[in-house]
Amino acid sequence: MVCRRCLVSGYVQGVFFRASTRERAQALGVAGYVRNLSDGRVEVLACGPVHSVELLCGWLREGPPGARVSEVQCEACTEVTPPGFQIL
Repeated sequence: MVCRRCLVSGYVQGVFFRASTRERAQALGVAGYVRNLSDGRVEVLACGPVHSVELLCGWLREGPPGARVSEVQCEACTEVTPPGFQIL
């Protein structure tokens, strides 16, 4: 089990990025959350099996069809994992 906190930059708000991230995380069995930040970025906490978290982090570089991701910064973290995957 690993946890990663990712910050996603680009045109990522108002394009169903959070809902799409939750769907992808749930399909991969990843717990955590996704939320919009006031500076226009999206923050993602992803916790679960290494392979599943890596797949989600890779997907964040593309995002849903309307998004234009310019940068994704991920780092390991030791966060208390919320149950399931939530949109905050």
